[in-house]
Amino acid sequence: MGPKKQKETQRDIIANNQQYNNRFNYANNFIKTSKYTLLTFIPLNLFEQFQRAANFYFLCLLILQLIPEITSLTPVTTAVPLVGVLTLTAIKYAYDDVSRHRTDRTVNNRKSQVLRKGYLVEEKWHRVQVGDVIRMENNSFIAADILLLSSHNPNGLCYIETAELDGETNLKVKQCLDSTNALGEDEKSLSQFNGHIVCEPPNNNLSKFEGTLTYNGHKYSLDNEKVILRGAMLRNTPWCYGVVLFAGKDTKLMQNSGKTKFKRTSIDKLLNFIILGIVIFLLCMCLFCTVACGIWESMIGYYFQSYLPWDTVVPVEPVAGATVISLLVFFSYAIVLNTVVPISLYVSVEVIRLFLSKLIDWDKEMYDVTSNTAAKARTTTLNEELGQIQYIFSDKTGTLTQNIMTFNKCSINGRSYGDIIDESTGEPIELDEHSKKVDFTFNHFYEPTFEFYDQNLLNEVKAGNPDTHMFYRLLALCHTVMPEYGPDGSLEYQAQSPDENALVSAARNFGFVFTERTSRTITIQALGISEVYELLCILDFNNVRKRMSVIVKYEGRIRLYCKGADNVIFERLRPNQEEIRTRTQEQLDKFASEGLRTLCLGVKDLTQQQFDDWKTEHHKAALAMENRDDKLDEVYNIVEKDLTLLGATAIEDKLQDGVAQTIANLQMAGIKLWVLTGDKQETAINIGYSCNLLSDDMWEEPYIVDGHTYEEVMKQLIAHRRSIDNHITVGKIPRARDDISMRTFSEGSLAETLGDQQGGFAMVINGHSLVHALTPDMELAFLGVAEHCTSVICCRVTPLQKALVVELVKKYKDAVSLAIGDGANDVSMIKAADIGVGISGQEGMQAVLASDYSIAQFRYLERLLLVHGRWSYYRMCKFLRYFFYKNFAFTLCHFWYAFFCGFSAQTLLEAGFIAVYNLFYTSLPVLAMAYFDQDVEPVFAHKVHLHSKHFIIIFTFLLLFMHFQYPNLYYPGHKSLFFNYRQFTISALQGFVTSMVLFMIPMGAYHDKTDDYGLVLADHYLFGSVVATILVIVVTAQVALDTCYWTVWNHITIWGSLIFYFLLTFFYNYVFKGQHIGSLATAMADTTFWFTTLLTTVVLLLPVVAWRFYKVDVHPTLTDKAKLVQRNARIRNKGESGLPRPFSGRRSRRSVRSGYAFAHTEGFGRLITSGRIMRDVGGTMGGGRGKVHNGIPVPRPYNNNSNAVGKTSSSTFLPHTLSKSKLAFMSTTKASSTALTPPQPQENHQGEFNTPNYPGIPLAD
Repeated sequence: MGPKKQKETQRDIIANNQQYNNRFNYANNFIKTSKYTLLTFIPLNLFEQFQRAANFYFLCLLILQLIPEITSLTPVTTAVPLVGVLTLTAIKYAYDDVSRHRTDRTVNNRKSQVLRKGYLVEEKWHRVQVGDVIRMENNSFIAADILLLSSHNPNGLCYIETAELDGETNLKVKQCLDSTNALGEDEKSLSQFNGHIVCEPPNNNLSKFEGTLTYNGHKYSLDNEKVILRGAMLRNTPWCYGVVLFAGKDTKLMQNSGKTKFKRTSIDKLLNFIILGIVIFLLCMCLFCTVACGIWESMIGYYFQSYLPWDTVVPVEPVAGATVISLLVFFSYAIVLNTVVPISLYVSVEVIRLFLSKLIDWDKEMYDVTSNTAAKARTTTLNEELGQIQYIFSDKTGTLTQNIMTFNKCSINGRSYGDIIDESTGEPIELDEHSKKVDFTFNHFYEPTFEFYDQNLLNEVKAGNPDTHMFYRLLALCHTVMPEYGPDGSLEYQAQSPDENALVSAARNFGFVFTERTSRTITIQALGISEVYELLCILDFNNVRKRMSVIVKYEGRIRLYCKGADNVIFERLRPNQEEIRTRTQEQLDKFASEGLRTLCLGVKDLTQQQFDDWKTEHHKAALAMENRDDKLDEVYNIVEKDLTLLGATAIEDKLQDGVAQTIANLQMAGIKLWVLTGDKQETAINIGYSCNLLSDDMWEEPYIVDGHTYEEVMKQLIAHRRSIDNHITVGKIPRARDDISMRTFSEGSLAETLGDQQGGFAMVINGHSLVHALTPDMELAFLGVAEHCTSVICCRVTPLQKALVVELVKKYKDAVSLAIGDGANDVSMIKAADIGVGISGQEGMQAVLASDYSIAQFRYLERLLLVHGRWSYYRMCKFLRYFFYKNFAFTLCHFWYAFFCGFSAQTLLEAGFIAVYNLFYTSLPVLAMAYFDQDVEPVFAHKVHLHSKHFIIIFTFLLLFMHFQYPNLYYPGHKSLFFNYRQFTISALQGFVTSMVLFMIPMGAYHDKTDDYGLVLADHYLFGSVVATILVIVVTAQVALDTCYWTVWNHITIWGSLIFYFLLTFFYNYVFKGQHIGSLATAMADTTFWFTTLLTTVVLLLPVVAWRFYKVDVHPTLTDKAKLVQRNARIRNKGESGLPRPFSGRRSRRSVRSGYAFAHTEGFGRLITSGRIMRDVGGTMGGGRGKVHNGIPVPRPYNNNSNAVGKTSSSTFLPHTLSKSKLAFMSTTKASSTALTPPQPQENHQGEFNTPNYPGIPLAD
């Protein structure tokens, strides 16, 4: 063993010098993702499995059963279930590991061409080493993380696809240095390349790389654009060469393949405490039996040794002998009663979760035809948690909106374009499909899909308006878009984001066409005249800068074009522009109130001397090895100031289909929705109204928190909290809705259901205010207001703030959270939440890769939670309740028998029965119930279409449309009503009573029983067989009673289990000569057996049935009442149920738009300006502009007054807080009928408004 390798602080490599590189003991290129080998599988897997407390517990019991002095059971009773569980788990692990072995073998044995001693030789990947120069060819995977040296393409460009790294299939461009690109493909020159590379140590950051290359006496800066990572595939590039920087486990791909954060459900956590409690209960029973055995042995057993002699190891003295026997009996009863701790529980739970996950995968109702994307459960451990969601944290762009941008309006030199004005009224005319569009056919490059309605803007362009021309030149020049020409000569753009594509496309259609890009030039067609601009520098976008700029030179004039967020651009304007700034700000506010994504444009002229001085500073920052990005930002700030304001753009991003309906249903289900977006406040608020997050009928105007200082934010939070408190103390909050409200979403009643009855509070907080609100001193004050709001909108937030908001709610609220997003900036939020949902959208697949579940559109979240989530939670809870019941009923029979056998640990049931009770006799019925059961009958089943190969699901996967009609069916999951300590106690007590009745009735029937000839009929074996048979019949009848939704599989498993029990019992006893041979047959031949079985079953099940009838009739739950509504609907044969319209009357006038944001990753800026001729990048052309939304909504006044108290809403409302009042039924039709109707509530209770006491903020006096 060599010395322990120290942590690497930087990587030091000399190309083609293995002697130098080997000194650092860098990792080779062999990868191993598998865990086991043939030799280590059994010991390592067993070691891992016995780390689970339940498995280790049963191993200890098995060892105890091998000691003859303390066991009354054969070790088989514990060995069979333990071996079965270990085997099944091992098979699962082995299957997964075999797949990993195959993948590893395939990857490690891929071929790569490596330069060895001046010649290219073919090597397997695992033989590639750090410092090797390798050749890569088109459509081949990259063997390791490499520094690009030379390429076939002009000036060292190459194109890669990174689907294995980040899920994105769009091509990315990489480039090499001029000095190394001169090496070409000359093998001799490449083998003599001895560049000295010093770079960062191995890390998992895919988007950043820092290093330097020293070659031929010159030092060059290295960044991410010069590095190709392992897992990428070379595209559209015949060949390229590179030197290996990181190999094997040091590559960024492997650094990112670490274990995902382990997430456990609340049921898992509850089970751990329950299992611990069961073990304590077991020890208490063993202790009781120990004491009782000592008393019995000292008082009776000592004098009964003629018939039951004590063991030779037991002292002959009465007290000492009884003490030793009782101590041994403690361990004996620990063995006999061990089945009260369910070893098969964990395996059953995992099997159920796997099946329920497949139901999500197979659900064609969640399949998106447009994108050919199905829902996917990427984990199998969190299904039931989907049924307990209380907080949803959602991104906006691409999640609630489509992220397909269209150029809608603009402002140029203070004048707004995009609306058609009615000359008689001066008001904008509402647009529809008959509105006249601007004709762009004069332009050879126009796009037929591009739509614009304001002819004035095109007239200004044709008239030669210099401001308009400057405006569109900026859009055509300031970007990182890559042009591509199709085989037919059509021009398409490959953009980093839909925003970029929309802006460049707008300039193109108005006559300023971006046609060509090289590393040094940008070519545009300005109204048919070709203009070639020298590209001097690109100041690229990132989430901190929120802007990008280009510096170009044309006809001797150097000019900087800049575009960015309005607040960023305004603070960098030169003085004396107040008039245009004011007019532009008013138009920006108007655009934002319509939900448009806004962007400001500025320009600045530079002298040659100014640019040369700035370029020197820029070069120094670019070569910095530490804090390079920060230093570059400082340099960028020097030149991006004193701008001249040109105008602003407004881009439309429409809501996805069904967003408003989905949000309304989720809120009806008691789920609070927080939207975390990077958009400005006005845009975010307008989208909130468009998608039902905010309503016109809330009890208060949305609370605005936009303070810039700590004191301002705290003052606003205190004022808002007191405003809420005023509603409580003065009784302004109307009666809360019933927690079991059953309002339907019919077309006719939607306005009433979703519009005028919304109610509740809402809060909007800005990112700069959130900085203070998330501090330890203020976080409770912030949460104290937010927890009372049905909707919270956080605008202008960073990706880190998104995660911090989620962590805050998780920290202080005992609630299950879900985060949903579609972009790389949502990954931290998705990982922080209890459940992460990724949307496969326009921003790549990073969110999906980090998620637990993936869907194609936001609207599928409703089905994921209200149907699959509730089903999973309901089924898992029902399974657990029954499982504990049947185990207690089974195990405690031995405890009652102890009173009749002198507490000698003699077992009542036969050893073989004990071994297979959970494995064979009672497992399948409860699994079938857990797979298929539904508490509310599925209606409108014809809406569901499943894959034909999954015929097994036809019986279970009918759409439970009742969840959409009655979202409050989801409420029990919030309060964990289906399974908690109380429900467990009830199940355990039912099992306790069942075991006592199971034992006592047969004991009374068979005690001292004789046959017709006076012979004693009942021996121990016969009595045990009778009790075992009645036990199987009773628990099977109980699962039949618990089953609400019967399928053919329920019938097969339930009745088949009974038949299988008798067949297996007779087969085992007669074929394998079991100890109980003939016992059951003898008992069944006597009428006493049948009478006892019937009596016991009736005594045990009749009270259960009676209690359930009583509960349904007198204290019905929402589920019971929903069943009644369905039954009445069938009787009346109405069969109609509509889905909600998205908006009420007032809300429908609001614009359905969203706000602007840049791409979440940096563009091609550094790449373009580094001196390479840019080749076309494959991609698709962005869509044209969409229609202008009907009308211009009047901006809504918001409550930003700290002391304002809103008006009381109408008494008919639908607040978020839930009360305990009875269910108010609402019929979906008003047609008269003589059929039974649901009972109406007898009384109305005033709803209580819960106000948890948070110390961070005071209540009103």
